Amino acid sequence: MTTTDRGRKRSLEVTGGPAQAAARSMLRAMGWTTEDLQLPQVGVGATWNRVTPCNMHLDELAVAAADELQSLRILPLLFHTISVSDGIAMGTEGMRASLPSRDWIADSVELVVHAERMDGLMTIAGCDKTLPGMMMAMIRLDLPSVFAYGGSIRPGCFRGRDVSIQDVYEAIGAQATGRMTLDELTELECVALPGKGSCASMYTANTMASVSEALGLTVPGMASPAAEEPAREAIVRRAAAALVDALENDRRPSSVLTKASFENAIAVAAALGGSTNACLHVPALAGEAGIEFGLADIDRISRRTPQIAEMRPAGRFMMQDLHVEGGVPVVMRELLDAGLLDGDAMTITGRTVGETLADVRRSADPRTPVLHTVAEPVKATG
Repeated sequence: MTTTDRGRKRSLEVTGGPAQAAARSMLRAMGWTTEDLQLPQVGVGATWNRVTPCNMHLDELAVAAADELQSLRILPLLFHTISVSDGIAMGTEGMRASLPSRDWIADSVELVVHAERMDGLMTIAGCDKTLPGMMMAMIRLDLPSVFAYGGSIRPGCFRGRDVSIQDVYEAIGAQATGRMTLDELTELECVALPGKGSCASMYTANTMASVSEALGLTVPGMASPAAEEPAREAIVRRAAAALVDALENDRRPSSVLTKASFENAIAVAAALGGSTNACLHVPALAGEAGIEFGLADIDRISRRTPQIAEMRPAGRFMMQDLHVEGGVPVVMRELLDAGLLDGDAMTITGRTVGETLADVRRSADPRTPVLHTVAEPVKATG
């Protein structure tokens, strides 16, 4: 690849030559200049909406990513797609729409990127089915791509203790059985979720964000910063820079993903005590990559992998606790040192898992006991 094209292949179909004057005119109407139209074009697709707190800030992250891309002389084209909220739909007929939404997300992103002949793709997602949906689209399109997560919500505070949506669900049962008053339930409801972000425990969103790191489809450290932490925007910008490098080196999901990548993903999910929805989504991602990976593989890897993070809903701690101890890279380093990860698996950054984790160390003075060791795990199997 020459230094002049920098991955600009598909977009030339809409910007190159006299026959594309009308297409260029449409792009100029959005403020792009002649110089801009000489640049590679990258889609920045997000599941932004004002339907759920998980996604309500993704427009801000998309703008930050676009700003970073422009600074690196890439033309960003922003678009959004649908998402639905499991947390809101739970217990209603609406929940039947949740899993199908994953495939609609993947389909819609594929359509936009295919139609507009984009050279690369950055996806940004915030909750449950949106994360696998976006990663499915990346794998299916097989363009230089990177995934970014919107981050989780900070814990709420109820009568001096940290709480999350899990506490509200448990309180519903407590109120129904007379162990909590309706006033207490309402008080908890009003403070449990203080702002933007996905559910703070190791539910589907945080599990699949962690899986994205293990698969190598994002930059290390993507999963754990809270949605409203300054580190969240900083890491999204870092992911945008990684995408530029992938574009210039024609590094695609197909050059990264192997069966070992998916084995690493399940090992990390098991070590974290992650959501069983990984059993739905990881095989779907593997299917898009043309790699056979099913429940028997998940069972085999889970049996050999100890759970080493004590995360809610089964444990005591939330994503912010894992973040201050070093996030998913520290978990991966512990597994790598124990021979439970394949360090030769490649990542979208151009480095192997082993190279990525070479300088990662767990804190000698942890603030919380959220992280255990392989030698002394929370549970012997994931």
